[in-house]
This record gives sequence, C-alpha cells and structure tokens, in this order.
Amino acid sequence: MPDVDPDGVLPTIGSKELVAWLPTLLGLGAGDVVVHPEVAYPTYDVGARLAGATPLPADGTVQVGPATRRVRLVWLNSPGNPTGRVLGVEHLRKVVDWARSIGAVVASDECYAELGWDGVRVPSVLDPEVCGGSHRGLLALYSMSKQSNLAGYRASFAAGDPVLVRRLLEIRKHAGMIVPGPVQEALRVALGDDVHVAEQRARYAVRRELVRAALAGAGFRIDNSEAGLYLWATRQEPCWDTVAALADQGVLVAPGEFYGPAGGQHVRVALTATDERIGRLADRLAALST
Repeated sequence: MPDVDPDGVLPTIGSKELVAWLPTLLGLGAGDVVVHPEVAYPTYDVGARLAGATPLPADGTVQVGPATRRVRLVWLNSPGNPTGRVLGVEHLRKVVDWARSIGAVVASDECYAELGWDGVRVPSVLDPEVCGGSHRGLLALYSMSKQSNLAGYRASFAAGDPVLVRRLLEIRKHAGMIVPGPVQEALRVALGDDVHVAEQRARYAVRRELVRAALAGAGFRIDNSEAGLYLWATRQEPCWDTVAALADQGVLVAPGEFYGPAGGQHVRVALTATDERIGRLADRLAALST
C-alpha cells in the first residue's frame, strides 16, 4: 500500500464489519445510491440496505445512468472476490475522477492485494497515478486474514482521506467499534513482517497450480482469477448443476449466484483446503471428465 498520513489510518474489527456499516457511518439513507461490482461479495449490497440506501450493481460508470446524481458511495474490489479480477490503473483512475466529480466516496476493498499471480500488478486506489497524489474522498480497506491467516483476530484497517477517517473514528468510538489493544499490536507486528507473507504466497501458489490443472483436466474453463484465494470456474452450465456434480465427487464449491445473477454459470473454488485435500482433488474430479 502507498504511503499514507498516519491520521488517515483506522483500525477496524475485521474488514467485513466496515463493509457492512460504512454506508451507515457515512450517514447514507433513503434516496442515496451505493454502487458495487456486478459479481461481488454480498455484504456490499447488505450494507447499503442496512443504511436504507439503494444498492446498484455496476462495473462501469455508464451503467449507473440517471442514478448518478444520487450516488454517495462507490465500492471497488480489486483483486475481486469471487472472480479474482484485478482492475488496472486506468480503470481505477476513471472511477476516482468520476466519483470526485459527483461528490461520492470511493471505498476500495483490497484485501487480496498481496496475492497477485503470474506477475500481475495489483494497484491500489491510493497509488499516486490513480488518485493524483491526493487521498481526498478515498478509503482503501485491508485485512490480515488473507496474507497472514489471522481471520479469527478480526484485524483489519482502512486508510486514506484523513478527514473521512477522523469522522469515522469519532462515530465508531461512540458506537463501541473499538479494536482491542492486543489485536492492534498483532496487526502492527504482522504488517512489519514480510517473511510470513511470502511463505503464505508460496503455499497458495502451489495449491493454485494443482487446483487449476485438476479443473482444466475435468473440462472447466478458468476466468479472471489473476489474484486472490479462489478460482472462478465454469462448465458453461447453470452453477447449481456444477455444484451438484462436484458435491457428488466430495468437492464443495460456492455457486456463482451467491455473488449476483451475472455469476450464474460459474462456481468459486477456494484454495484454502489443506495440502492433503488439495492433493486428492484431481482424483476426485476424474469422474467428471469421463
């Protein structure tokens, strides 16, 4: 992540908590619109509804159309969950410029940023070439659960616009959303240690190659998946048919419809099983290719 003003850093109780409550914390409500990716983590949608705002799935500014004047928050997710799609600098810059022109906040969920594959660069919304050197109106969310395997610690943070962070901090204190001191210390230590992150990457890289080869051998096509802990796979059939076929072989995956109608022919295959279970995947999928 690029250099950030210390006053622009906010510890959070896991990233999911902030995703769910950010629209409410920003004061959004009826009549306001929250834009999020078409195929996306469901909590972007749920968070908008909790605030009484309207969620709007869109992967481009043109899709927003007449609702543009009511947009108050724009969610980006790169690398994306579940697709593993990485947004380039030009795309990010276009969204930032557009959001600033209409007075909307951009919140970029970058929890998989350390898990880019095959040399793919993962830019942050806070990169100078994206934001022009100013973090005004921008927040980047990051979590230690992916790079450091600290999901149970609920150790995450948001960084960006100091004015936004100061406002959020004040509200969160009154709402009891305070990250315990020991968890903040664990967060600090984990962020200062690159060795364990490299070990995690290496572990997932091996699993990824095994899973990708097993899926390809069983007739799947892998789309996007440039980064993250998942492969976005399809047999070009309804996702529930794929889920059932894989379940019959003892393989559990997430149906793409969980992440929006546009995911209806895909499944999300996680790389988080043990090495031993990953190693058995090719044998379990062999029946699908016969």
